Amino acid sequence: MAKKIIFTGGGTMGHVTLNLKLIPVAQKSGITPIYIGSKKGLEKDFIKKETGIKYCSISSGKLRRYLSFENLKDIFKVIKGIFDAYKILKKEKPDVVFSKGGFVTVPVVIASKLLNIKTVIHESDYTPGLANKVASKFASKIYTTFEETTDYLPDSKTEYIGTIKEDSLSNGDSEKAYELTGFEKNEKPTILITGGSTGSLFINQFIWDNIDALLSQFNIIHLTGKNKVNKNLTHIDQYKQFDYVTTEFSHLLALSDIVISRAGSNMIFELLSLNKLMLLIPLSKEKSRGDQLLNAKHFQKHGYAEMIEEEALDLQKLLDRLELLSSHSSRYIDSMNKDHKQIEPEDLLQKIMST
Repeated sequence: MAKKIIFTGGGTMGHVTLNLKLIPVAQKSGITPIYIGSKKGLEKDFIKKETGIKYCSISSGKLRRYLSFENLKDIFKVIKGIFDAYKILKKEKPDVVFSKGGFVTVPVVIASKLLNIKTVIHESDYTPGLANKVASKFASKIYTTFEETTDYLPDSKTEYIGTIKEDSLSNGDSEKAYELTGFEKNEKPTILITGGSTGSLFINQFIWDNIDALLSQFNIIHLTGKNKVNKNLTHIDQYKQFDYVTTEFSHLLALSDIVISRAGSNMIFELLSLNKLMLLIPLSKEKSRGDQLLNAKHFQKHGYAEMIEEEALDLQKLLDRLELLSSHSSRYIDSMNKDHKQIEPEDLLQKIMST
């Protein structure tokens, strides 16, 4: 009988991207992939559009670290989600469940435990998110991208595997990027700016407020996030906005000399694998649990990137950091070329299936 794997993860693209890499690997290996996600989350559209595999929706509630009346309501959503996931898992009878994190995964992992189905969790941030902290109690195995993350999870079932190797982004064509952007070839370096899968209003506004000063020195490719393009700036030379890109991303990266980015682990490890110069502006603790701040500090400590915290961001500091990256590019690239643990998607899938 053919083997079957359930993938789950959602809320942000960081909880979906790895699943998108592994699904075609499973299909090539003759393993049937099925996805469990939320009813309205972004994962639903992406999984259906990019893979076409069977998608099953469950009820899900958001996990919060603060007191809120919504927590009480969401407890019932999570409980219903467990029943939803239980029915799906009992019907599909997968060999293993692979969870990438996000609030939608908790009911799936709990239901999997109730049915005695092996569950593997992947945690890509420096410290585990709340969903993975809860789910880790029910998991069979936990894999981490950062070695330090193992200190925050149960020793007996946690393994550091490093970053998942990314080959698709290495095939970018700068000539295609010139076509996409309409840029003329000149001596100015090109910066790509991204605020993550949903974009960053903070970074967007900062760039727009300082657009003239930045364009005097750089060509700019700006990934604003869905429906966040500034229509007042769509006709400025050497400045090109996209709300979101998929297959075009590799070409835009090929043209870019430096990337200004949030510090989500999936993005920064992809940039690391490409030896791409990075200036990281992590989400502040006021806006998150502080995981991006830890990710960025780790990358700066190891000489992979420079960082500026949101509260300290100003134009001069940004220009100084960009100059530092440009003038000492070989130093950063040398650091990025030093050994850092990587695993092929095929090898990760094999580990998952043999859990």
